[in-house]
Amino acid sequence: FFFFFFFSKVIEKSRPHTQIHKMSKAGDYESVKVDINKLLHKPDYDDGSVGPVLVRLAWHAAGTYDKETGTGGSSGAGMRYEKEGGDPANAGLQHARKFLEPVKDKHSWISYSDLWTLGGCIAIEAMGGPKIKWEPGRTDFIDDSKCPPRGRLPDAAQGADHIRHIFYRMGFDDREIVALSGAHNLGRCHPDRSGFSGPWVNNPTKFSNQYFKLLRNLEWKPKKWNGPLQYADEEDRLMMLPTDIALIQDEKFVKFVDLYAKDQELFFKDFGAVFAKLMELGVRRDGKDPTHEGKDQNKTPQAAKSGDVPKSAPPKGMTEKGKEVRSKL
Repeated sequence: FFFFFFFSKVIEKSRPHTQIHKMSKAGDYESVKVDINKLLHKPDYDDGSVGPVLVRLAWHAAGTYDKETGTGGSSGAGMRYEKEGGDPANAGLQHARKFLEPVKDKHSWISYSDLWTLGGCIAIEAMGGPKIKWEPGRTDFIDDSKCPPRGRLPDAAQGADHIRHIFYRMGFDDREIVALSGAHNLGRCHPDRSGFSGPWVNNPTKFSNQYFKLLRNLEWKPKKWNGPLQYADEEDRLMMLPTDIALIQDEKFVKFVDLYAKDQELFFKDFGAVFAKLMELGVRRDGKDPTHEGKDQNKTPQAAKSGDVPKSAPPKGMTEKGKEVRSKL
Protein backbone atom coordinates (compact mmCIF):
# COMPACT_ATOMS: atom_id res chain seq x y z
CA PHE A 1 0.00 0.00 0.00
CA PHE A 2 2.78 2.42 0.93
CA PHE A 3 4.60 1.70 -2.36
CA PHE A 4 1.42 2.28 -4.37
CA PHE A 5 0.68 5.55 -2.52
CA PHE A 6 4.25 6.80 -2.96
CA PHE A 7 4.34 5.84 -6.66
CA SER A 8 1.00 7.54 -7.37
CA LYS A 9 2.27 10.74 -5.77
CA VAL A 10 5.40 10.69 -7.93
CA ILE A 11 3.28 10.25 -11.07
CA GLU A 12 0.96 13.06 -9.99
CA LYS A 13 3.88 15.46 -9.44
CA SER A 14 5.41 14.57 -12.78
CA ARG A 15 2.29 15.44 -14.78
CA PRO A 16 2.47 18.76 -16.65
CA HIS A 17 0.29 21.47 -15.20
CA THR A 18 -1.81 22.48 -18.17
CA GLN A 19 -4.03 24.81 -16.11
CA ILE A 20 -2.75 27.97 -14.48
CA HIS A 21 -5.35 27.82 -11.73
CA LYS A 22 -8.72 26.25 -11.05
CA MET A 23 -11.88 27.24 -12.88
CA SER A 24 -13.10 30.59 -11.64
CA LYS A 25 -16.57 31.32 -10.35
CA ALA A 26 -18.95 33.34 -12.52
CA GLY A 27 -18.07 37.00 -12.18
CA ASP A 28 -14.47 36.42 -11.09
CA TYR A 29 -12.94 38.75 -13.66
CA GLU A 30 -9.68 38.97 -11.73
CA SER A 31 -8.98 35.32 -12.56
CA VAL A 32 -9.72 36.02 -16.22
CA LYS A 33 -7.29 38.94 -16.16
CA VAL A 34 -4.59 36.69 -14.69
CA ASP A 35 -4.99 34.18 -17.52
CA ILE A 36 -5.00 36.89 -20.20
CA ASN A 37 -1.76 38.29 -18.81
CA LYS A 38 -0.16 34.86 -18.84
CA LEU A 39 -0.84 34.28 -22.54
CA LEU A 40 0.55 37.61 -23.79
CA HIS A 41 4.18 36.52 -24.06
CA LYS A 42 4.59 34.38 -27.16
CA PRO A 43 8.14 34.38 -28.57
CA ASP A 44 7.17 32.69 -31.85
CA TYR A 45 4.46 35.23 -32.76
CA ASP A 46 5.29 38.53 -34.46
CA ASP A 47 7.47 40.57 -32.10
CA GLY A 48 7.12 38.16 -29.20
CA SER A 49 3.75 39.28 -27.89
CA VAL A 50 0.10 38.72 -28.79
CA GLY A 51 -0.75 41.98 -27.01
CA PRO A 52 -0.97 44.17 -30.14
CA VAL A 53 -3.35 41.82 -31.97
CA LEU A 54 -5.57 41.62 -28.88
CA VAL A 55 -5.79 45.42 -28.90
CA ARG A 56 -6.75 45.33 -32.58
CA LEU A 57 -9.42 42.70 -31.85
CA ALA A 58 -10.99 44.84 -29.12
CA TRP A 59 -10.89 47.96 -31.29
CA HIS A 60 -12.41 46.27 -34.36
CA ALA A 61 -15.09 44.62 -32.24
CA ALA A 62 -16.23 48.06 -31.02
CA GLY A 63 -15.42 50.16 -34.09
CA THR A 64 -18.55 49.18 -36.03
CA TYR A 65 -20.80 51.40 -33.91
CA ASP A 66 -23.27 53.80 -35.53
CA LYS A 67 -24.65 56.38 -33.10
CA GLU A 68 -27.63 57.21 -35.35
CA THR A 69 -28.99 53.67 -35.48
CA GLY A 70 -27.49 52.33 -32.26
CA THR A 71 -26.19 49.32 -34.13
CA GLY A 72 -22.74 47.76 -34.01
CA GLY A 73 -20.35 48.27 -31.14
CA SER A 74 -18.59 45.99 -28.70
CA SER A 75 -21.54 43.76 -27.81
CA GLY A 76 -22.42 40.76 -29.95
CA ALA A 77 -19.00 39.28 -30.81
CA GLY A 78 -20.12 39.14 -34.42
CA MET A 79 -16.68 38.27 -35.72
CA ARG A 80 -17.41 34.65 -34.81
CA TYR A 81 -19.58 34.65 -37.93
CA GLU A 82 -18.36 35.02 -41.50
CA LYS A 83 -20.72 37.92 -42.10
CA GLU A 84 -18.58 40.16 -39.88
CA GLY A 85 -15.43 38.13 -39.34
CA GLY A 86 -14.95 37.74 -43.10
CA ASP A 87 -14.79 41.49 -43.62
CA PRO A 88 -11.35 42.15 -45.20
CA ALA A 89 -10.84 44.84 -42.55
CA ASN A 90 -10.81 42.04 -39.95
CA ALA A 91 -8.28 39.83 -41.74
CA GLY A 92 -5.89 38.16 -39.32
CA LEU A 93 -8.03 38.65 -36.23
CA GLN A 94 -8.84 34.95 -36.16
CA HIS A 95 -5.39 34.62 -34.58
CA ALA A 96 -6.39 36.89 -31.69
CA ARG A 97 -9.63 35.02 -31.17
CA LYS A 98 -7.83 31.67 -31.11
CA PHE A 99 -5.32 32.98 -28.58
CA LEU A 100 -8.21 33.83 -26.25
CA GLU A 101 -10.17 30.62 -26.81
CA PRO A 102 -8.43 28.67 -23.98
CA VAL A 103 -9.40 31.47 -21.59
CA LYS A 104 -13.01 31.22 -22.78
CA ASP A 105 -12.96 27.44 -22.38
CA LYS A 106 -11.68 27.79 -18.84
CA HIS A 107 -14.02 30.60 -17.83
CA SER A 108 -17.08 29.62 -19.85
CA TRP A 109 -19.34 32.07 -18.01
CA ILE A 110 -17.75 35.14 -19.63
CA SER A 111 -19.22 36.34 -22.92
CA TYR A 112 -16.94 36.54 -25.94
CA SER A 113 -17.62 40.25 -26.26
CA ASP A 114 -16.56 40.87 -22.66
CA LEU A 115 -13.49 38.67 -23.14
CA TRP A 116 -12.36 40.40 -26.34
CA THR A 117 -12.71 43.91 -24.93
CA LEU A 118 -11.10 42.97 -21.61
CA GLY A 119 -8.24 41.32 -23.49
CA GLY A 120 -7.45 44.55 -25.33
CA CYS A 121 -7.55 46.64 -22.15
CA ILE A 122 -5.32 44.23 -20.23
CA ALA A 123 -2.84 44.08 -23.13
CA ILE A 124 -2.48 47.87 -23.27
CA GLU A 125 -1.67 48.08 -19.58
CA ALA A 126 0.70 45.08 -19.74
CA MET A 127 2.66 46.75 -22.55
CA GLY A 128 3.25 49.88 -20.48
CA GLY A 129 0.14 51.85 -21.38
CA PRO A 130 -2.52 53.40 -19.16
CA LYS A 131 -4.97 51.38 -17.11
CA ILE A 132 -8.24 51.32 -19.06
CA LYS A 133 -11.52 51.51 -17.18
CA TRP A 134 -13.53 48.45 -18.19
CA GLU A 135 -16.97 47.25 -17.17
CA PRO A 136 -18.56 43.84 -17.95
CA GLY A 137 -22.08 43.20 -19.17
CA ARG A 138 -21.79 42.67 -22.94
CA THR A 139 -23.78 39.86 -24.50
CA ASP A 140 -23.19 37.71 -27.57
CA PHE A 141 -25.26 37.23 -30.71
CA ILE A 142 -26.90 33.82 -31.11
CA ASP A 143 -26.62 34.09 -34.91
CA ASP A 144 -25.39 36.54 -37.55
CA SER A 145 -28.70 38.34 -38.18
CA LYS A 146 -27.65 41.39 -36.13
CA CYS A 147 -24.06 41.68 -37.34
CA PRO A 148 -23.34 45.21 -38.58
CA PRO A 149 -22.80 45.75 -42.30
CA ARG A 150 -19.28 45.71 -43.67
CA GLY A 151 -17.54 48.97 -44.47
CA ARG A 152 -17.81 50.61 -41.06
CA LEU A 153 -14.15 50.18 -40.11
CA PRO A 154 -11.45 52.59 -41.32
CA ASP A 155 -9.79 52.08 -44.70
CA ALA A 156 -6.09 52.77 -44.14
CA ALA A 157 -5.67 53.83 -47.79
CA GLN A 158 -7.88 56.90 -47.33
CA GLY A 159 -7.42 60.44 -46.06
CA ALA A 160 -8.74 62.90 -43.48
CA ASP A 161 -12.31 63.11 -44.81
CA HIS A 162 -12.70 59.36 -44.57
CA ILE A 163 -11.22 59.29 -41.07
CA ARG A 164 -13.72 61.88 -39.87
CA HIS A 165 -16.62 60.10 -41.58
CA ILE A 166 -15.79 56.85 -39.76
CA PHE A 167 -15.07 58.29 -36.32
CA TYR A 168 -17.74 61.00 -36.28
CA ARG A 169 -20.27 58.23 -36.99
CA MET A 170 -19.21 56.65 -33.69
CA GLY A 171 -19.34 59.95 -31.78
CA PHE A 172 -15.66 60.90 -31.55
CA ASP A 173 -14.18 64.38 -32.09
CA ASP A 174 -10.86 65.33 -33.72
CA ARG A 175 -8.84 65.15 -30.51
CA GLU A 176 -10.22 61.72 -29.68
CA ILE A 177 -9.50 60.53 -33.22
CA VAL A 178 -5.83 61.45 -32.92
CA ALA A 179 -5.56 59.94 -29.44
CA LEU A 180 -7.01 56.63 -30.66
CA SER A 181 -4.61 56.69 -33.61
CA GLY A 182 -1.83 56.43 -31.04
CA ALA A 183 -2.66 52.72 -30.80
CA HIS A 184 -0.49 52.43 -33.91
CA ASN A 185 2.42 52.54 -31.49
CA LEU A 186 1.66 48.82 -31.12
CA GLY A 187 2.02 45.97 -33.57
CA ARG A 188 2.70 45.82 -37.28
CA CYS A 189 0.95 45.35 -40.61
CA HIS A 190 1.06 42.06 -42.54
CA PRO A 191 0.87 41.76 -46.35
CA ASP A 192 -1.33 38.65 -46.09
CA ARG A 193 -3.85 40.49 -43.90
CA SER A 194 -4.19 44.21 -44.58
CA GLY A 195 -1.90 44.20 -47.60
CA PHE A 196 0.43 46.66 -45.87
CA SER A 197 3.74 45.68 -44.30
CA GLY A 198 5.88 46.63 -41.33
CA PRO A 199 5.80 48.27 -37.87
CA TRP A 200 5.14 51.93 -37.13
CA VAL A 201 7.76 52.17 -34.37
CA ASN A 202 11.01 50.54 -33.30
CA ASN A 203 9.51 48.72 -30.31
CA PRO A 204 6.00 47.66 -31.33
CA THR A 205 5.24 45.91 -28.03
CA LYS A 206 5.87 48.95 -25.82
CA PHE A 207 3.09 51.51 -25.48
CA SER A 208 4.34 55.09 -25.63
CA ASN A 209 3.98 58.33 -27.61
CA GLN A 210 6.79 57.31 -29.99
CA TYR A 211 4.32 57.01 -32.87
CA PHE A 212 3.59 60.74 -32.74
CA LYS A 213 7.26 61.66 -32.41
CA LEU A 214 8.25 59.60 -35.44
CA LEU A 215 5.30 60.83 -37.46
CA ARG A 216 6.51 64.41 -36.99
CA ASN A 217 10.28 64.04 -36.89
CA LEU A 218 11.07 61.60 -39.70
CA GLU A 219 10.73 62.19 -43.42
CA TRP A 220 8.11 59.88 -44.90
CA LYS A 221 8.14 59.02 -48.59
CA PRO A 222 6.01 56.60 -50.66
CA LYS A 223 7.50 53.12 -50.36
CA LYS A 224 8.79 51.58 -53.60
CA TRP A 225 7.28 48.12 -53.62
CA ASN A 226 4.57 46.02 -55.22
CA GLY A 227 1.99 46.57 -52.47
CA PRO A 228 -0.56 49.31 -51.79
CA LEU A 229 0.53 52.88 -51.13
CA GLN A 230 2.27 53.26 -47.79
CA TYR A 231 5.11 55.44 -46.57
CA ALA A 232 8.60 54.52 -45.39
CA ASP A 233 11.33 56.26 -43.44
CA GLU A 234 14.74 56.88 -45.02
CA GLU A 235 16.08 53.47 -43.95
CA ASP A 236 12.87 51.67 -45.00
CA ARG A 237 12.56 50.01 -41.60
CA LEU A 238 9.40 51.71 -40.38
CA MET A 239 6.18 52.60 -42.14
CA MET A 240 3.17 54.88 -42.00
CA LEU A 241 -0.20 54.39 -43.67
CA PRO A 242 -2.03 57.01 -45.72
CA THR A 243 -4.38 57.54 -42.75
CA ASP A 244 -1.35 58.22 -40.53
CA ILE A 245 0.11 60.77 -42.93
CA ALA A 246 -3.32 62.41 -43.12
CA LEU A 247 -2.99 63.33 -39.45
CA ILE A 248 -0.03 65.63 -40.17
CA GLN A 249 -1.47 67.00 -43.40
CA ASP A 250 -4.70 68.17 -41.77
CA GLU A 251 -4.41 71.47 -39.89
CA LYS A 252 -6.82 70.39 -37.13
CA PHE A 253 -5.45 66.91 -36.60
CA VAL A 254 -1.80 67.96 -36.59
CA LYS A 255 -2.28 70.19 -33.53
CA PHE A 256 -3.05 67.14 -31.44
CA VAL A 257 -0.26 65.10 -33.02
CA ASP A 258 2.18 67.78 -31.85
CA LEU A 259 0.54 67.92 -28.42
CA TYR A 260 0.93 64.19 -27.84
CA ALA A 261 4.44 64.09 -29.31
CA LYS A 262 5.54 66.55 -26.63
CA ASP A 263 3.56 65.20 -23.68
CA GLN A 264 3.33 61.43 -23.15
CA GLU A 265 1.53 61.81 -19.84
CA LEU A 266 -1.24 63.80 -21.52
CA PHE A 267 -1.44 61.26 -24.33
CA PHE A 268 -1.81 58.40 -21.85
CA LYS A 269 -4.55 60.30 -20.01
CA ASP A 270 -6.50 61.05 -23.19
CA PHE A 271 -5.95 57.62 -24.70
CA GLY A 272 -7.12 55.86 -21.55
CA ALA A 273 -10.35 57.87 -21.54
CA VAL A 274 -11.12 57.51 -25.24
CA PHE A 275 -10.29 53.79 -25.43
CA ALA A 276 -12.64 53.20 -22.49
CA LYS A 277 -15.29 55.15 -24.40
CA LEU A 278 -14.65 53.01 -27.48
CA MET A 279 -15.13 49.82 -25.45
CA GLU A 280 -18.53 51.06 -24.26
CA LEU A 281 -19.97 51.80 -27.71
CA GLY A 282 -23.23 49.95 -28.29
CA VAL A 283 -23.35 48.52 -24.77
CA ARG A 284 -26.63 48.72 -22.87
CA ARG A 285 -27.12 47.26 -19.43
CA ASP A 286 -30.80 48.13 -18.90
CA GLY A 287 -32.23 45.06 -20.59
CA LYS A 288 -33.31 47.02 -23.66
CA ASP A 289 -30.18 46.39 -25.69
CA PRO A 290 -31.24 45.08 -29.13
CA THR A 291 -28.22 42.77 -29.06
CA HIS A 292 -29.13 41.33 -25.66
CA GLU A 293 -29.66 37.64 -26.35
CA GLY A 294 -28.62 36.25 -22.98
CA LYS A 295 -25.10 35.38 -21.96
CA ASP A 296 -23.50 32.47 -23.74
CA GLN A 297 -26.54 30.90 -25.32
CA ASN A 298 -24.21 30.69 -28.29
CA LYS A 299 -21.27 28.96 -26.66
CA THR A 300 -22.45 25.43 -27.35
CA PRO A 301 -22.83 25.34 -31.18
CA GLN A 302 -19.48 24.57 -32.79
CA ALA A 303 -20.11 27.14 -35.52
CA ALA A 304 -20.15 29.93 -32.94
CA LYS A 305 -16.73 29.26 -31.44
CA SER A 306 -14.49 32.21 -32.07
CA GLY A 307 -11.67 30.24 -33.68
CA ASP A 308 -13.76 28.51 -36.34
CA VAL A 309 -14.55 31.37 -38.68
CA PRO A 310 -13.79 33.11 -40.92
CA LYS A 311 -11.42 32.28 -43.71
CA SER A 312 -8.58 34.75 -44.10
CA ALA A 313 -9.57 37.66 -46.28
CA PRO A 314 -7.41 38.35 -49.34
CA PRO A 315 -4.95 41.26 -49.20
CA LYS A 316 -6.23 44.59 -50.36
CA GLY A 317 -5.39 45.67 -53.85
CA MET A 318 -3.89 49.01 -54.66
CA THR A 319 -6.31 51.93 -54.73
CA GLU A 320 -6.53 54.34 -57.67
CA LYS A 321 -4.79 56.95 -55.54
CA GLY A 322 -1.97 54.53 -54.86
CA LYS A 323 -1.60 53.73 -58.56
CA GLU A 324 -1.46 57.44 -59.35
CA VAL A 325 1.29 58.11 -56.78
CA ARG A 326 3.31 55.08 -57.93
CA SER A 327 3.16 56.18 -61.55
CA LYS A 328 4.98 59.33 -60.52
CA LEU A 329 7.80 57.56 -58.66
